[in-house]
Amino acid sequence: MWKKKKIAIAIVDDHTLFRKGMISLLEESDEIDILFDASNGMEMITMLNKETLPEVILMDINMPQMDGYESTKWLSSTYPQIRVLALSMFDEDKPIIEMLRSGAGGYLLKESKTSDLITAIKTIAAHGYFMNNLVSGKLIRSLQDNGSSKNLIQEISANERKFLEHCCSEFTYKEIADKMNLSPHTIDNYRESLFQKFEIKSRTGLVLFALRNDLIKL
Repeated sequence: MWKKKKIAIAIVDDHTLFRKGMISLLEESDEIDILFDASNGMEMITMLNKETLPEVILMDINMPQMDGYESTKWLSSTYPQIRVLALSMFDEDKPIIEMLRSGAGGYLLKESKTSDLITAIKTIAAHGYFMNNLVSGKLIRSLQDNGSSKNLIQEISANERKFLEHCCSEFTYKEIADKMNLSPHTIDNYRESLFQKFEIKSRTGLVLFALRNDLIKL
């Protein structure tokens, strides 16, 4: 009988109880194979085996010695075929945006259900990215289809594109308005226009859209 190939993963998180709990839950799945777990990026590097690399690494953000940002950047340049799914304690724009800029293909809150985590792992392994409630099927399809993606980009005005670039920074919306010499109301209009065009629901979704479509220079 044909046996479905398991997705090889690794878990990098400095909280031992959380890490071990996740391992215990995922080991029950017949779709996931956990190659190793590590407490930070330095330990991860020593445990990576070129012969049997994980397809997906679940990456904590805040860790000692080598944090999630550094670890993800290192993976992006050394093993770009490995997908990184960031694990975040809080649904905050700044750390998630920085992880996406570092090369992560998506993120999931640590409090998520095991079934959601497995779905995220399968999605990022298959497509290179995972997006939960940040964006819609319309945007996901555009990322899978370069032609469709180009059509979406053509709908963006020059000012909206500049606004998107600033969204990928640490600036608040008010600071973006100051940078662009526009009123906060105009900036709100740009944001809502982009939300509507691409059925995006958050700033993080806008950043992921910009990154995937090479609209910003990192």
